Amino acid sequence: MTDALRYKRVLLKVSGEALMGGRSYGIDLETVDQIAADVKAGIAAGAEICLVIGGGNIFRGLSAAASGMDRASADYMGMLATVMNALAMQNALEKIGVPTRVQSAIPMSAICEPYIRRRAARHMEKGRVVIFAAGTGNPFFTTDTAAALRANEMQCDALFKGTQVDGVYSADPKKDKDAVRYERLTHHDVLARDLKVMDAAAISLARENNIPIVVFDIHHKGNFALALKGKALSTVIEDNRAAG
Repeated sequence: MTDALRYKRVLLKVSGEALMGGRSYGIDLETVDQIAADVKAGIAAGAEICLVIGGGNIFRGLSAAASGMDRASADYMGMLATVMNALAMQNALEKIGVPTRVQSAIPMSAICEPYIRRRAARHMEKGRVVIFAAGTGNPFFTTDTAAALRANEMQCDALFKGTQVDGVYSADPKKDKDAVRYERLTHHDVLARDLKVMDAAAISLARENNIPIVVFDIHHKGNFALALKGKALSTVIEDNRAAG
């Protein structure tokens, strides 16, 4: 089935908020299980998949810094939140028979592997899902930037951004009924129009390394496997020179 895939090796970026489901805080295990099932479907279709998960469902470093906390300390706390989410996703994947490794940019040898690029690539070649935790390991960088960095290091064909809407809009479609959904954009379009897809550092990194970004609705069951085949409702962000 691999010939049906538009993208063979991908990084899936999931926000921490996506794991909340209908809750206002924390981890909704039913939602985590649904995302894990979608990842399994992608593996079954022949894709090699790695993940970066945010931590905003548990702790947001930027918000804490805005409230007066030291930004570096707040960011490190946010990184620890991403490790918690990564372990929850690992558990959900392994429950359904998907071999998974968590690699942390901050070494935590008792609970996960340290991030080692060549080891991560080897895991993916063997059909294991690799979840990259603790962001880049540095404060002042978001998990969006970590996702773009790891997608580049793993030589991914695309970075998939799972969101709560079916693509990139000119405005928040939940607040503006006249918001327009874009089918295709370039990285430059996103930066020039200040579209809130990912932070500017992540978009720039993806642009410099010719990595397409596919934005899709992760809460629609089965959507990820469809997106891997280019069949899901989504927005594809790629430079014209990479198109086709």
